Amino acid sequence: MFKKPLADLKTSAPLRSSDRRKLKQRVLQSFDHLAPEDGDPLVPEGLLSQKFSTHLNEPGVAYISPEGDPLWFTIGKGSDDLVPTVYTLWKQPALLPILSTPSAVIPKLVGGADLMIPGVVQYSSSLTPDQLVSITQFHRDKIGFPIAVGRMAMSSDALKQALEKDSKGKAVYVLQTWKDFLWDMGVSKKMDVPEARVIEVGEPPLGLDGSYSDSGEDEAQDEPSVGERKVVTRQLVADDHSSTEPSASLPEGDEPPAVETFSSLTAEEVSNCLREALLQALSTTLSAAPSSVFPISASAFWSSYVLPARAAHVLGSTTDAIDVKHSTYKSVKVFLKASAKEGLVKLKDAKGGDVVVAAVFPNHPAVAGHHLHRTAKDVETMVQNAEDRERRKKDAEEKRRAEIHVTEFWKPFGSTVAWFVAAQKDTSELYTLPDVKRIFDTYISSKNLVNAQEQQYVNVSEDAALHSAIVRKNEDTIEFMKRDEVFGRIKDSMQSWYEIRVGGADIIRKKGQLKPISVVMKVRQGRKACTLVTGFEPFSLVADDLANELRRICASSTSVSPVAGKISDMEVMVQGKQVKIVTDLLIAKGVPKKWIDSADLSAGKRKK
Repeated sequence: MFKKPLADLKTSAPLRSSDRRKLKQRVLQSFDHLAPEDGDPLVPEGLLSQKFSTHLNEPGVAYISPEGDPLWFTIGKGSDDLVPTVYTLWKQPALLPILSTPSAVIPKLVGGADLMIPGVVQYSSSLTPDQLVSITQFHRDKIGFPIAVGRMAMSSDALKQALEKDSKGKAVYVLQTWKDFLWDMGVSKKMDVPEARVIEVGEPPLGLDGSYSDSGEDEAQDEPSVGERKVVTRQLVADDHSSTEPSASLPEGDEPPAVETFSSLTAEEVSNCLREALLQALSTTLSAAPSSVFPISASAFWSSYVLPARAAHVLGSTTDAIDVKHSTYKSVKVFLKASAKEGLVKLKDAKGGDVVVAAVFPNHPAVAGHHLHRTAKDVETMVQNAEDRERRKKDAEEKRRAEIHVTEFWKPFGSTVAWFVAAQKDTSELYTLPDVKRIFDTYISSKNLVNAQEQQYVNVSEDAALHSAIVRKNEDTIEFMKRDEVFGRIKDSMQSWYEIRVGGADIIRKKGQLKPISVVMKVRQGRKACTLVTGFEPFSLVADDLANELRRICASSTSVSPVAGKISDMEVMVQGKQVKIVTDLLIAKGVPKKWIDSADLSAGKRKK
């Protein structure tokens, strides 16, 4: 919505007191879980209104705080649909229901992408189409602050069905985000997203409607059932607002988990969750476990197989809530004995009154009837994989920025100038080799110079400009010549140039042929070996700095001296056979391997 600058931005004007009261009343009516005293901070005195148009020519009105931050906006002529900005959601984070997404995708959302169905990490079970929602960054056991506000494209029930079928499409139409152009209108635009808030022990859990619910004794009877408290977790993928804009998505890889979560469970419900976790483990990891795993201690069995198989528990609670101490069993030993009585595991007594798991029974009817669920381990792995991919992406990006990019050019020169004129090309331009090849191929085709009998030959004598460009001094008239040889002669007759780009530094462009860095190992003074490095100056490498790094890496003495006959060029000498170490260092500094010529002259070897 605001991914491009606003158009027709009018001068802001103070809102009349009566209009402000009406606006505050609209806010309290639209968000009925707000208390009357919440109205003044969200619709403060001194509020300003400012008309604008989006880049799609949609009219709108922004309501701006006295300090200068946009708090609300409407889109559409005469629209009454009041939308809170991210500034407002930071003042009142529980104003809207929450959907969450991994951090890797947030920059894509800020760039104008919508939230797609396959990519929802968390969502409530009571969402309806067109309902306003806020999007936060996914945190385990924490609540992130909103980074975007949008409207649901479907209900939560439809979203659940779409997730189960791996359907594509948009889940949320994003309206406004942190750091978009509406955000940048505010005086507080340099603020970063506040740190995610940890859910304190005993604190009322975050309700599925995005509000905080009191958990007093009077409400215990009205507590929703487990099924009503279901929340689904998926990996996030965001897409654009239109097919002409770039899409945003996490890299493909592991199947994103959809996770059932529960809040404020009773002891019986926790017991059921733990039994389901054991059935999950028996259906998956334990069914493939070799017999050598058993017997296994109760504690190891519990931590390695049962706990990781618990249904993921997010959005206002922690997986720690689904533990044996919160169940009717109260201890791992009692739980395992109950499971053994059911026939799911076989136990043996151990020293000190403990038990060990001697065997498991994955073919038990209860296991066969178990429906696999997404586990806490699945979510943890998914998030970790997303973070790892983002880290690798950043590392690769930093590496690309540090790379030295070399481009070779050729300029019309001497006998080739007239041929470029005949080809109607600028003779003062620098051309890459593919550019010259395209010009040559087009010229040969347009002049019908391909030999009719031998397609690989060109009838050079039929075109004076081409013949003049390739014929050499004292050479007789050439009637025809192989196509590759003709092109080679044109290239060789042109003037060589090169361009070097090093990170964010200025571009270096010079006439002449760039030579690779020479890394040569020689034997001097009998059997004493040393490695010589020359030709590194064009790549913005400094001799003294290079020598210091090589002294440290190679643990050898180094020296710097002028190259014989070239006062401006320096030579770095490293004691010992260090060709590989020097080559690796140059590559690490961004020098392309193509531009390193390494040789071991003592053995007669050369690697280029």
